Amino acid sequence: MIRDAQAQSSSLTQIPTAVIYCEGNFAKIDGKTANGLVRHSEAYKIISVIDSAHGGENSGQVLDDVINNVPILKDLDASVAHATAKPDTFIYGMAPSTGRLSLADRGVVLDAIGRGMNIVSGLHEYLSDDPEIAQAASDRQVTIRDIRKPKASKDMRLFDGSVADVHALRIAVLGTDCAIGKRTTATVLARALNAKGIKTVLVGTGQTGLMQGAKYGVAMDAVPPQFCCGELEGAIVAASEAEQPDVILIEGQGALSHPAFCTSAFILRGSQPDAVILQHAPKRAHRCDFPNMPMPTPVSEIALIEAFADTKVIGVTLNHEGMSDAEVTNAISVQTDKLDLPVTDALSRPAAHLLAMVAAAYPGLQQGTPKVAV
Repeated sequence: MIRDAQAQSSSLTQIPTAVIYCEGNFAKIDGKTANGLVRHSEAYKIISVIDSAHGGENSGQVLDDVINNVPILKDLDASVAHATAKPDTFIYGMAPSTGRLSLADRGVVLDAIGRGMNIVSGLHEYLSDDPEIAQAASDRQVTIRDIRKPKASKDMRLFDGSVADVHALRIAVLGTDCAIGKRTTATVLARALNAKGIKTVLVGTGQTGLMQGAKYGVAMDAVPPQFCCGELEGAIVAASEAEQPDVILIEGQGALSHPAFCTSAFILRGSQPDAVILQHAPKRAHRCDFPNMPMPTPVSEIALIEAFADTKVIGVTLNHEGMSDAEVTNAISVQTDKLDLPVTDALSRPAAHLLAMVAAAYPGLQQGTPKVAV
């Protein structure tokens, strides 16, 4: 079966074409940006992924064991040759722990610029501030879009409490770690709710969601701390006023218990969510990029979330990395009994299970959003 993994409309020809660079990391943790864009992209028509480790394979099959229309090619030459016309955009599709461009990757970025391709990057290092890269882009009259580059401080807003006046049900999708599938779960849930006629808007808080085309959001980990809550609140208020949704989903970042990140704390404070869905990877032994830090349990993370914020965890979703289907089934059963909460896997189980999770907490959602979970 062939699936359009990008879930895009017939207006594909009107949006920029893009190749995603993910050398050596596709379908891995550090390739999460490419992984997310292959599954869903509204802002770009993804025509290929570059990763020599999987050259000649199908990206959907490698990622989710489902064929799609996005091939993996060995290098930029092959990717450009595959395209019917020169790709408009080169997306740096990795999120390395350093947050910086390697010397080898730098050469590929400059090659793409030399071919007249616009550059999109979610790195913590801003390519538009790099003299050599910026000059090359200027010479070729192409753009550099640094997703994480924040606005000037004078243009940022402080938290003012106006999020309390938002009538839409606000659900944050948080996790026990970073790069654990929070954005993917939020995207699947948003689609499912909208398909049921429950108008839902997803507010992005990281580089991948914004690259995918989230209309509202901010790259939280690049915003000065004093503005984090206010910037997120502003995105939620703007989404509420413009869209009048029934539900606003807020994509999580990191984990509340993670000592290396504070973004989840800002998300809880800035969004004031009515409810939280927690994402967990049962087979992950330690935190992403921190081998000496063991993973927390869902029990401990839920306790921390509910102690830190006036909210309630209404369900748990699983990341099935390293798990067989039988192991996923067993984990769902074990966690359901242990937590006394609904548990599912957003990718390997029907989206109806996610809908049921929300409906169980908010049974009157279709008739009007209740503000207290049952």
